[in-house]
Formats: sequence, structure tokens, C-alpha cells
Amino acid sequence: MGQQGFQYGPLTESCAHLCVDMQNLFAGETEWHTPWMERVLPVVERIASAWPERTIFTRFIPAERPGDGEGTWRRYYERWSEMTLEALPPGSIDLLPPLARLVPPAQVIDKRVYSPWMEPALDQLLRARGIDSLIVTGAETDVCVLATVLGAVDRGYRVVIPTDAICSSSDHTHDAMLTLYRERYGQQVEAVTADQLLHSWT
Repeated sequence: MGQQGFQYGPLTESCAHLCVDMQNLFAGETEWHTPWMERVLPVVERIASAWPERTIFTRFIPAERPGDGEGTWRRYYERWSEMTLEALPPGSIDLLPPLARLVPPAQVIDKRVYSPWMEPALDQLLRARGIDSLIVTGAETDVCVLATVLGAVDRGYRVVIPTDAICSSSDHTHDAMLTLYRERYGQQVEAVTADQLLHSWT
């Protein structure tokens, strides 16, 4: 697919990088393994390393044990009982090492659902810094990245997605999401490459 590119000018000091769930939990040989993560990690690291002080990492924190959670989340963790904290090996929820080394100055916000916007601290942090634009990277394109992008759009942020810095365990739905971003959210979402991003982000 062709790249959409920047439509609304270069990125400035009012831009931050929001990196979604690049954790051992998804990179390792678990039930939630995302094979592409290893491939996109160097691209994500390159973006985060360019401006670590403007980077915020999210971490998905599973339920403590099967049966925890409200509503459908209870059923979810009964299905994925081996992915609860009591069943996972130590370090599973940690950021991947090349990204963890950037903290600090990068910051971390933990969440227990797909969307990081359910944690009020994220929006408060961004508003306090005068941020109006977000670069979104990470995993998965069609789950937590999607929830992150739509939440940012709803809050009025300009969203830039470097398409070579997001990944999914499903090629089909990954491609479908890129089509959706380009064809349905053109006023709010810009799909670019990491090279285009780093050239523009001043």
C-alpha cells in the first residue's frame, strides 16, 4: 500500500510519542505471541530514542488470576487463564529491554484494558505538557493500538501512525486497519513511514 504522508505540516515540540504495549508478554513464546514484534522493535526503538523525553510507554497488565475482572473481562481471563499474573513468569509485563533502557526520561503508564485513556493520568500528563499531536506505535494494530488511536481522535489530538512501527498477530486485520485509518479518518490520522516521521519531527 502507498503511504499517505503528512498533510498538516511538520511535527513540533507539541508532539509526543505514545508507544503501546511493547512488552515481553507479547514478544515471548506465550499464548499472546505477536510474531511481528521482533521485526518492528528496531523501528520503534529508533523513534523512541530520537526523543525519549517525549515518549510515553503503555503496559498492558493482565488480571491477577482467572475470574478477576468485570463483565466480559471475567470471561476473558477464564479463557486466558495462563496469561494471568499468577501464571506468567517474572518479567512478563516488563517493556522489551531496548525500550526499558529509555526509562527515564521516557515514562510508563500501566493499564488493565485495551485503551490507555481509561487511565486519567495519560490525558492529564499530555495536557500539562501542551501536547496536541501524538505519534502512536506498538502492538497490536487492531486491538490496543486501535483503542489508543480512537481515544486520541475523540480527544482532538492529531494522530500520526508510522505504519512500519506497528504490528499485529493477524496480517489480515492489520491491513484492514491501515485501510480504515487512511480512508475513514483522513482529517485526524496521518499514515507515514518512520523515515518520513523522523525527517518531519523537529
